[in-house]
Amino acid sequence: MVRMYRPTDLDKRLLSALRKDGRAPVSALADQLGVSRATVTSRIAKLTAHGIIVGFTVRVRDAAEASHVRAISFIEVEGRTTDRVIRELRGFPEIQALHTTNGGWDLVAEVSCSDLGEFDDVLRRIRGIQGIVNSETSLLLSSVVR
Repeated sequence: MVRMYRPTDLDKRLLSALRKDGRAPVSALADQLGVSRATVTSRIAKLTAHGIIVGFTVRVRDAAEASHVRAISFIEVEGRTTDRVIRELRGFPEIQALHTTNGGWDLVAEVSCSDLGEFDDVLRRIRGIQGIVNSETSLLLSSVVR
């Protein structure tokens, strides 16, 4: 039986610090967390090895993407077509993330387009996928917490 790794309190504090600044030096993280640099380095290695940390990326200010149209699309899928619908949606470069969920909607897609015309086209293409029976999309106006 494979055991899933459970992050410790220190791991959780380290992850929180890395979310704020993924490029923070190990020495700054160690000072902030009150541990040695070796401890921070070994915790990052362990979290990466267990798949908790899956990568490091750059986030840009909203102003840098101000001309982009961003939205969340809630999607209802018919019967047992979810796997096929997911395969089709993975081919959309405008979909930044795709999540399965419970409740009234089966999937949640994070969409980013260069303008309203492209956004309209993406919605039309999503709604045209066989197996999608309903969708509701909300534009994201600004991000207050990331």
